[in-house]
Formats: sequence, structure tokens, C-alpha cells
Amino acid sequence: MSAPEENHGQRSKQAEKIAQNPKQYKICEGCGSILVSRAVTCSSCHAYRFDASPERVVAQAQELALRAANSVLASDLS
Repeated sequence: MSAPEENHGQRSKQAEKIAQNPKQYKICEGCGSILVSRAVTCSSCHAYRFDASPERVVAQAQELALRAANSVLASDLS
């Protein structure tokens, strides 16, 4: 399996996990990242406004699973 297909598979599995328990997650209103509900600030953009509605969490998880990752990770910088 190629790297993009593996990444898509991982993103789909993560989206399924989030969709099964949407109350454990919330969406950053600054960048659209999905975070665990106990997070105080977004680890990506440092925003502190979130949408924790289960419907929005599931919709965002499904949307992010369908597109390629575009976040810059610490491992990308080394």
C-alpha cells in the first residue's frame, strides 16, 4: 500500500473512532482541528474557542477523513 493510501486509511479509522464517541471531542473554531474535549487550547493554532456539538464533531471528522492531511507536525520540521 502506498503512503497516501495508508494515510487515508488511518484518517478513516480515526474518523470512525471520533464518530462513535463525539462527546469526547470538540472542534477548534480557529482552524477546524478536532481535539479531545479536555483540551483548553488548540495545539495547532492556540485558539480557545470550540464547538463541542456532537453533530459538528461527526461532520468534521467525516470531512477531514476524505481530504489529505495538511497540518505541519513536529516530525516535519526535523
